[in-house]
Amino acid sequence: MKRPFLMILAALSLLTACRSREEKTIVSVPAADAAQREAYFASHGWKVEEISVGDVIIPADFSGIYEEYAKIQDRQGLPLREYAGKIAKLYVYEVKNYSPESRKMLAELLVCNENAVASLIYSEDGISIKMPVS
Repeated sequence: MKRPFLMILAALSLLTACRSREEKTIVSVPAADAAQREAYFASHGWKVEEISVGDVIIPADFSGIYEEYAKIQDRQGLPLREYAGKIAKLYVYEVKNYSPESRKMLAELLVCNENAVASLIYSEDGISIKMPVS
């Protein structure tokens, strides 16, 4: 009788340990001005130059590609999901210190209430390369 109970307890412990490794604490990343936004990228080794800024609406419901994007933000500890349905500023940068196979790379930072809520590095075509900033 004890053996099945111990096996269940061990399995639950393993699941809890694996889950806690996947979850990341939400971080606050100040992004009120250009210096703070560029410092965020620099803190992860990226040299960037701003090329555009605009307003976007974060979808109220995440599905498909946007759910994949949200999972990347979860792994980086950025609070994208908390801002579903909100208006945000989207800053786009050219990455100056990384160009695999001579591809132009871009970086983006989504900002709400003067804090970064999402970030991504990707190839200019938006398809072939996508990776977290951190």
